[in-house]
Amino acid sequence: MREINISEITKTVSKMCIDANLELSPEMQSCINKAEEEENNPLAKSILGQLKENMDIAKSDRIPICQDTGMAVFFVEIGQEVHIIGGSITEAINEGVRIGYEEGYLRKSVVGDPLLRENTRDNTPAIIHYDIVPGDQLKITITPKGFGSENMSVLKMLKPADGIEGVKKTVIEVATNAGPNACPPFVMGVGIGGDFELVAKLAKKALTREPGSHNEQAHIAELEAELLKEINNLGIGPAGLGGDTTVLAVNIETYPTHIAGLPVAVNMCCHVDRHKTVII
Repeated sequence: MREINISEITKTVSKMCIDANLELSPEMQSCINKAEEEENNPLAKSILGQLKENMDIAKSDRIPICQDTGMAVFFVEIGQEVHIIGGSITEAINEGVRIGYEEGYLRKSVVGDPLLRENTRDNTPAIIHYDIVPGDQLKITITPKGFGSENMSVLKMLKPADGIEGVKKTVIEVATNAGPNACPPFVMGVGIGGDFELVAKLAKKALTREPGSHNEQAHIAELEAELLKEINNLGIGPAGLGGDTTVLAVNIETYPTHIAGLPVAVNMCCHVDRHKTVII
């Protein structure tokens, strides 16, 4: 049994909050670089260049890529041979968020009650998804989620008869309705299967996959490629002002489901698809 003290978790999480908000992954940066190179619309090409410049300034000056530094969402995989000592892992993660958002001068956007709307002033509580896995490691993935794109996300309980065409129609409609409101070019996380609550989690987790990666199932990877092409053909373009680049990646995750259902969730993300993973 391997012991991990909560102090190490807090320290790791606080740094992850800052790093994820100040610098995109190399894969995301390469994806935007490629989009600018291949874009044919002059205005769209110019906007993509401005997005790149914004990322470069954020990286060099150590300031947030976007003013909406998001609600801190975590996917935590706990090895079954790990023993957390010194307190609660949930409290340790939330303390890391408090420290990270304060020390990183990140905007605190969480309200304690969804109706009373009083700010918690430290961006907690975080949203934390736990999974118990084999091994003696602790894997933490953060995805700070801004709500400009989050608000354009959709969950639908389709009928099995809707099939793959129903899934495609849903995803394309979500992109079309999002338009400029989700700060395109998008990254789209899609969940298919499971049940009402799991399909949303699948869609959110899909956003932590790097652009250019594909689902291991051949028919799902084919669906990802088809949707990427069809959504880019919509012509929404960067900032919604037209162009070839409406979506940078369509990542799909699936799970077995009930014979009577076909749940589909689409979690929208802007071009600032922030995520970072650390293994302790």
